[in-house]
Amino acid sequence: MSIKHGLLALLREDPKYGYQLRGEFEAATGATWPLNIGQVYTTLTRLERDGLVRPASGEGDGDGRSLYEITDDGRAELARWFDTPVTRESRPRDELAIKLALALAVPGVDVSAVVQRQRMSTMRSLQELTRLKRGNRDGDISWQLVLESMIFAAEAEIRWLDHCESMLLRHRAAGGTTPAASRAGTTPAAGRAGTTPAAHRTNDVPEEQAKR
Repeated sequence: MSIKHGLLALLREDPKYGYQLRGEFEAATGATWPLNIGQVYTTLTRLERDGLVRPASGEGDGDGRSLYEITDDGRAELARWFDTPVTRESRPRDELAIKLALALAVPGVDVSAVVQRQRMSTMRSLQELTRLKRGNRDGDISWQLVLESMIFAAEAEIRWLDHCESMLLRHRAAGGTTPAASRAGTTPAAGRAGTTPAAHRTNDVPEEQAKR
């Protein structure tokens, strides 16, 4: 979800000031996506530039702050957003997956320790989310949807980290190497000479054995 579409959604029913939009956005998402007022007004400026919102005619709060309303083009853009499924490609890249991939590629990084620290952190987050769910006594359905999405994501991340740890153990038991270790096994001199260290030579064994 982009901030832009969140603000358009909040303006759909009636005009609002920037500070109202900030408060309603955080209330709707259970403060899981905190905004600073600068982000709100920067986004409103861009929306106004694109013709999706405009200052409400003659409206202000007496302190120089403008009341904003959605335009017809803004309503059309909001409808398009609601009608368009969110694709995997449009979501932010998974920083954790990238971190683990790089940990395998960089010499000297204890990948198992990275996995274990992340699991502990995610489990603490899951416990806190579960506590918040138990405390949601007012039945706020929008907050509950956001909260349960975060709970499911945390549970899935823990399962995935368990899977990663199992893969690493199997890989090591089979004598596999990481990208970093593979690169470390070839020296610059050997590379220029067109040869590899004895441990990596496969020319003197059958192809099928070399693959094992």
